[in-house]
Amino acid sequence: MNSSEQARGLGAAGRVTALAASVMDLHVRMALQEVDREKRRLISGGLFLAMGGTAMLLALLSAEAALLLWIQDAWRLSLIKSLLALALIDLILAGVSFRLGGQVLKGPFLPQTLEGVMKTVRAVLGR
Repeated sequence: MNSSEQARGLGAAGRVTALAASVMDLHVRMALQEVDREKRRLISGGLFLAMGGTAMLLALLSAEAALLLWIQDAWRLSLIKSLLALALIDLILAGVSFRLGGQVLKGPFLPQTLEGVMKTVRAVLGR
């Protein structure tokens, strides 16, 4: 690589870095505006979500224990084999959840985000 090719490569890397920094800055500014407007609502909502998540986790653990005992009793399996069967069921459910979650996240973005990204791309490319 000669020096002009290196400079062009560094310039492109700089533009990509500037684009990423600008997008992150946009998201941070939007999040800070939202937090400033509705702090009390967000804090109380977060507390209730944490309590609900904790209760859901405890219910899930209880259901797992009950399912383990049922598998062990119904299929006449040892504890190890019952645990392995339950782990296999959990892995299958986790895989399906990850697949569905990935598909959901491919959806459209907020108009403000798309507009900010387009402005940033135009500024970086000089258009």
